[in-house]
Amino acid sequence: MIKSFAVGIFLFDEVEVLDFAGPFEVFSLAENSGTKEKIFKVHTISEDDAILSARNGLKVKADFTFTNHPPLDVLIVPGGYGAEKVEIHNPAALTWIRETAARTAVVASVCTGAFLLAESGVITNETVTTHHLDQSDLAQRFPQLTVVSDKKYVDAGKVVTSGGISAGIGMALYMVARLAGREVALATARRMEYDWRG
Repeated sequence: MIKSFAVGIFLFDEVEVLDFAGPFEVFSLAENSGTKEKIFKVHTISEDDAILSARNGLKVKADFTFTNHPPLDVLIVPGGYGAEKVEIHNPAALTWIRETAARTAVVASVCTGAFLLAESGVITNETVTTHHLDQSDLAQRFPQLTVVSDKKYVDAGKVVTSGGISAGIGMALYMVARLAGREVALATARRMEYDWRG
């Protein structure tokens, strides 16, 4: 029997839409082929309960806040302008990421969410990736990291990082495969009509 997992996705103003919506869709659709039961319970989490304005004006409201969300097995930190220009200077967000990551089995970033993982100390000397336009900046700002440009996602053990925007879908499918099995991930990709073979 496949274990169930609680996934938390961090939301903030100017978050890149597909960075969070792609993984949200992947984890939400993954199910046990025998029972059709959902394997992942996905929660969106923000600093407070305000309505947020994602990139290009999409309005979103998280399910929970930093102070009332349930325990998580997986933390997803998306990127976007809000990650690299705003939240990276937000002590409350950085503290929450660091403390939450310490209590989860796996932490993942999409796009420039990697900057938040680095600034919060969740990643220190791992091999990572991010959006191709931000790889040199990440390497320059955090020289202890090994930033690679030839992979859509990188598994460094507890931490998985991905390239930008649509790369988060492939990374999330990889994480489904890692946590629930490759067949579950393949079935989820087929349902989404997404070309993923692991």
